[in-house]
Amino acid sequence: MILPIVAYGHPTLRKVAEEISPGHSGLEELIENMFETMYSSEGVGLAAPQVNQPIRLFIVDVGPYVQEHPELEGFKKIFINPQIIEQTGEPWVFNEGCLSIPDIREDVSRPPRIRIQYYDRDFQFHDEVYEGISARIIQHEYDHLEATLFVDLISPLRKILLKRKLNDISSGNIDVKYKMIFPARKKKVRA
Repeated sequence: MILPIVAYGHPTLRKVAEEISPGHSGLEELIENMFETMYSSEGVGLAAPQVNQPIRLFIVDVGPYVQEHPELEGFKKIFINPQIIEQTGEPWVFNEGCLSIPDIREDVSRPPRIRIQYYDRDFQFHDEVYEGISARIIQHEYDHLEATLFVDLISPLRKILLKRKLNDISSGNIDVKYKMIFPARKKKVRA
């Protein structure tokens, strides 16, 4: 089932997500619905808070980047209760976007290498290192669990210049091709 994505300004995006336990009610269905939602909205990552679930879960499938980055072939993962343990290297800039903030892309600086600990869908523990594009996508989705959005990481001047666009997103005054929940709109869901 395709779930609506919450738009910029929604309170769930500003809550630090809570850890979940094995046997979390509806987890398998939520994961499947998140993949279906991500694919239908043409994303490469989706965090549970973006579908109004304030839990420590995000998914990634970087298929769209494989042509430019063949090393990402088959990089499809589920991260449950992740914790970034270490971020290293000289930060580099990449133009990021977000399904909760449609039609806005900005240059964001992030470290190129991370070490992350997490559980997979079977609650098997992993301690892994990622670099480059995969590290960036993981950091972006991880930030959602920490109540941080990519627009929080841009310069104050750029954020001021985007204020009207961000208000339009929150109000639903945008044209988007997927279901969204707009916090400042009377009719909340629109596709």
